[in-house]
Amino acid sequence: MTKKTSGPKPGADPVAVKTRPSPKGIGPNGRTIRTPLTQDPHAIRDTREKVLEVAIGREVRAFRKKLGITVADLAAATDISLGMLSKIENGITSPSLTTLQALSRALGVPVTAFFRRFEEERSAVFVKAGEGLDVERRGTRAGHQYNLLGHIGSNTSGVIVEPYLITLTEDSDVFPTFQHEGMEFLYMLEGEVVYRHGSNLYPMKPGDSLFFDADAPHGPEELTKLPMRYLSIICYPQKSAG
Repeated sequence: MTKKTSGPKPGADPVAVKTRPSPKGIGPNGRTIRTPLTQDPHAIRDTREKVLEVAIGREVRAFRKKLGITVADLAAATDISLGMLSKIENGITSPSLTTLQALSRALGVPVTAFFRRFEEERSAVFVKAGEGLDVERRGTRAGHQYNLLGHIGSNTSGVIVEPYLITLTEDSDVFPTFQHEGMEFLYMLEGEVVYRHGSNLYPMKPGDSLFFDADAPHGPEELTKLPMRYLSIICYPQKSAG
């Protein structure tokens, strides 16, 4: 299989761009799995992202694509030239209020919608050690403590993330098998467990991790060494929240 690497960003020095290694994992058959990365976790967003014109352009493009229409279609509906629309969507020019009004009517959104990302605050949740929220989840048994470490509801990413610190003591029963929407990531902190995902079993010790599609039946199969603590991070589409 030919390994694909992403090219340098526009304007970047080709010499300075390094190819990031793909993460590796072990599949059920024992083979090494390498998945190409699609996002650089250490990337720095262009300062132009903070400019109002760029924010407006991104919103115009997003609303147009949501309607499934082309730039030419939008140009015809607003009587704005293709060249001007291209400049607006790429954040090169600052559209007048009259132009924004024409765009809002054609796209079926209020004028204020074009400023949403520019004005919207990004949330963060800080939790001091031992101050997470104890919650009851479906299937919780005696001795199974779920500690929610943070929660952000509606956000710009379109994804809900629930990070839990799960503690199992000597009094714990074995988990029932869970099955729910989204993806889940486990990271062992203390103790040992044999964890089931579908028909596969994974012996996990401190430092081990497991990342999986949560739609398959999953849960601890054997509590090998107690007490046990691990992080469970569940992600699912924002539209499914609640």
